[in-house]
Amino acid sequence: MRGLQLPLTQTQKVRLQRALEKLEALSSKANSNASVTVTDTIPVNYDDAFLKGHGTTELNGEVVATVCGVVERVNKLIYVRTLRARYKPEVGDIIVGRVIEVAPKRWRLDINYSQDAVLMLSSINMPDGIQRRRTAEDELNMRSIFEENDVICAEVRGFQHDGLHLQARSQKYGKLQRGQLLSIPPYLVKRQKQHWHYLEEYGIDLILGCNGFVWVGEHMETKDEMLVDTDKPESQTSKTNDYSVSLEGQENTHTPLETRQNICRIANAIRVLSMLGFIVTIEVVMEVVNLGVSQNMDTHEMLGSEFCVLVAEREAERRSQKRTRG
Repeated sequence: MRGLQLPLTQTQKVRLQRALEKLEALSSKANSNASVTVTDTIPVNYDDAFLKGHGTTELNGEVVATVCGVVERVNKLIYVRTLRARYKPEVGDIIVGRVIEVAPKRWRLDINYSQDAVLMLSSINMPDGIQRRRTAEDELNMRSIFEENDVICAEVRGFQHDGLHLQARSQKYGKLQRGQLLSIPPYLVKRQKQHWHYLEEYGIDLILGCNGFVWVGEHMETKDEMLVDTDKPESQTSKTNDYSVSLEGQENTHTPLETRQNICRIANAIRVLSMLGFIVTIEVVMEVVNLGVSQNMDTHEMLGSEFCVLVAEREAERRSQKRTRG
């Protein structure tokens, strides 16, 4: 919410201020023991051994915080997790990135990190779906798989000597087409069990990348060849061919106007949440989309001042009701 720039009327300013104050009060009650600012003392048991981690230091015999954030404790380790920080990859993270270079046997991707990520040719599924060694011909045909400026969904594999490595060995990973790529602060996306969401009502795929890149696009039917019965090779081959043909057909199909409008509506809902500094989850996104529909607002009106105030008021009401029920 810091640096929020909206052309608000006086009434809207008062309403927004009340909603933000209510949200701040609810947040401070929930995190009163865990939240710290710079130079705040962190309570520790000096009788037990402990380790000072990131964001902490010792001053006059006390452990104090050097950054603003939330105190985390892992066994004997005490550290402060900053609330506003750059993306820090972890193994297994689902990310969305953009290809910036095609290099020998690898692609380099921009994933909103301090360094580029590497996707090796050996770390993807080949278009024919067959598990085999990569040949010199495959390396020559790399641009037919991914080329510069392509948007890709992948998973963090880990750190190696030459940087951060990704993998895309499933049909759910790969090139993303016919949609919008949004960039929001990474701390607004929580790590969850599921980052792919199919909004069946709108025919939209939503991917919340842990790195702050969010994809909103037309739903694409995918099949994982690993799930096909391996006892029937001929059937498997035909299904794989049908899959590749269906993908080609989908690429050449015109995206309906209604679907494009739904993509823009959901994308604008995410932009509003990012503008207000709210955590982006599928539940909150759908509430914002439904709020816009109930108010009979056009897609472009969702980025207006009045709708932002309505979203802030609705979020304050939702959190208050959740706290009351809890």
